[in-house]
Amino acid sequence: MRHTHGADTGSIVRRLKIIEGQIRGLQDMIRKDTYCVDVITQTSAVKQGLSNVENMILEKHLSTCVVQQIQSGNAKKAVGEVLKVYKLKRK
Repeated sequence: MRHTHGADTGSIVRRLKIIEGQIRGLQDMIRKDTYCVDVITQTSAVKQGLSNVENMILEKHLSTCVVQQIQSGNAKKAVGEVLKVYKLKRK
């Protein structure tokens, strides 16, 4: 089974580029000895951005791959994947 994100690919890549820019900004903040609370504020924004990307990918996965697995008789695999992602997201 091929795993694609279809029309969401462009949106996901754009969001990742934003996060990449935020990471570069964090590196500059550290080099410039920026006030700790400002750095932490930016790291929180990066974490939220990554969480949003994960949610987009998970939503697409659930509505396509998992549905296809269930329809093709692989419900056990689908449930296993959902549980694996659930456990990862809780960490």
